[in-house]
Amino acid sequence: MELIEVAEAGAGPYGVAVGPDGGVWFTLVHSGEVGRLGPDGTVERHDLGAPECGPAVIAAGPDGALWFSRMRDHRIGRIAADGEAGSFGLPTENAGPYGIAAGPDGALWFTELNADRVGRITVDGRVTEYPLPIAGAFPSLITAGPDGALWCTLHKADAVARVGTDGEVTVHRLPTEGTGPVGITAGADGALWYVGIGGGLVGRITVDGKVAEYPLADRSARPHAIAARPDGRLWFTEWGAGRIGVLTPDGRLDGHPVPGEGAEPHGIAVAPDGTVYAALERGQIARLDAQG
Repeated sequence: MELIEVAEAGAGPYGVAVGPDGGVWFTLVHSGEVGRLGPDGTVERHDLGAPECGPAVIAAGPDGALWFSRMRDHRIGRIAADGEAGSFGLPTENAGPYGIAAGPDGALWFTELNADRVGRITVDGRVTEYPLPIAGAFPSLITAGPDGALWCTLHKADAVARVGTDGEVTVHRLPTEGTGPVGITAGADGALWYVGIGGGLVGRITVDGKVAEYPLADRSARPHAIAARPDGRLWFTEWGAGRIGVLTPDGRLDGHPVPGEGAEPHGIAVAPDGTVYAALERGQIARLDAQG
């Protein structure tokens, strides 16, 4: 594991995504910036002009730019490869946008923590919102599924929701009370995989709603985000334990401790070559090579 310094303590690397330009883009949730780690190791930071905006989750968009949630000023941000940044307001006041992902329809889809809604934004900034059928569900991370729909975790409802591109919502309850799902990703096996920050587990849900769970040895590890590699491995951050975890296709769980104190790994992403990147809140990006 390589640890790369990208910010001072307190800036708060949080979300991470690999851009189409080959750079590793990350949000700095406490300083109101978006950064880029280049293939040559250079670090660039882009001030969003709003220190308290709270940039959180970031994803590559269909237009070659990076899109991210601004959860504290309730906007969706966009930053081009050259660092030019802008943002779009949302129809619902104090919505709390959080998770964001590119959809199969050429738009970005995002969750609204405070509004029990899932939103869709086109690359020219047109927003549509779709209500969820559960109040206080706290929709968290979101991903495009293998079935042409979007899937998101409902953190406070112990559930996962399927959202069609027409806005139709199907809710799947999870079997373990207190799971508190946050991260979700589409696996190489055609299923969705999630992590339960409350239950200390990794879960698998098929597109027809069948669930299997893999409890961590350390149930207090607080797994937060998860990303899939093409080889079938699932990589996830263990925020509470300072580890990067992995679940192999044969069901074996393992963990890679992050050296030092206070790592607090949050977002995680996999590059096309299989390299894994995780954002550490103490000011670093962790890099695990393609051999895993």
